[in-house]
Amino acid sequence: MKTVLITGCSSGYGLETARHFYTQGWNVIATMRTPREGALPSSERIRVLPLDVTSQESIAAALEKSGPIDVLVNNAGIGVVGAFEATPMVHVRKVFETNTFGVMAMTQAVIPQFRVRRSGVVVNVTSSVTLAPMPLAAAYTASKMAIEGFTGSLAHELEAFGVRAKLVEPGYAPTTRFAENTEVRIQDLIPEAYAAYAGPIFAAFASPALVTRETDVAEAVWQAANDVSGQLRFPAGADAVALARAS
Repeated sequence: MKTVLITGCSSGYGLETARHFYTQGWNVIATMRTPREGALPSSERIRVLPLDVTSQESIAAALEKSGPIDVLVNNAGIGVVGAFEATPMVHVRKVFETNTFGVMAMTQAVIPQFRVRRSGVVVNVTSSVTLAPMPLAAAYTASKMAIEGFTGSLAHELEAFGVRAKLVEPGYAPTTRFAENTEVRIQDLIPEAYAAYAGPIFAAFASPALVTRETDVAEAVWQAANDVSGQLRFPAGADAVALARAS
C-alpha cells in the first residue's frame, strides 16, 4: 500500500486531496501547521502531523515521524492580492518563504529516500496565474512561477533515478480560503489611486464564468502522482484547462 504526504491539509485543496487519496486506498499523512480533529476520517490509514514548511526543524520532525513515503504533494501556500506598490516587502518575503522556499525545502528533504529507492513522485501545486498573467497578483505569481521553473528542471535531473516531478495548476476557486490565508487584508493593498482600476477586476472575481472545484484539484493531483507518460503539467479546473489550451 502506497503512502502520500500532503502539506497544507487544514482546508481547501490539501484537505480534499487527502480525502481523495484515502478513498483510493492509500495511506495518507496529512500535515498542517496546527492539526485539528474531525477534518478527516478516523482511520489507521490517516495520520495528521504538524508541519511548518518554513522551518527546517519542523520538516525534519515531520519526515522522521512519517517514515518512508511514495509521493510528496507540496500544496501548502499563502496568497496575496493587491497592488504590488502597496504590498509590504516583509509580506512578499513571507509569501516566498512558504510558496517557493518551503516547497524547495520539502522537496530537498525527501529526494534522498526517493533516489535510494529509485522511485517516488513530487507533485508541486502552483496556480493558473502561471498560465496567463492576472492583475493584482504580482508577488503571488512570482512565487508560483519560480516553482514552475524549479519543477521542470528538477524533473530532468531526477529522471535518471526513477523519480518523477509534476506540476498541478489549479484555476480560480472562490470557495477556498486563498484570500483569507494571509496576514494582510486585500483592502489595505488597494490604494486610492488603484480603486477605479481594481473595482472591475474584483467584480469579475465575484462572478467568474468558469471556476475550479476542490475536487478538480484533488483529481489532478491524483493523476499527476500516478502518471508515467512524462507529462509535466496538469491544469486543474475548467478555467485552468481553458487557459492551458489557449497558451
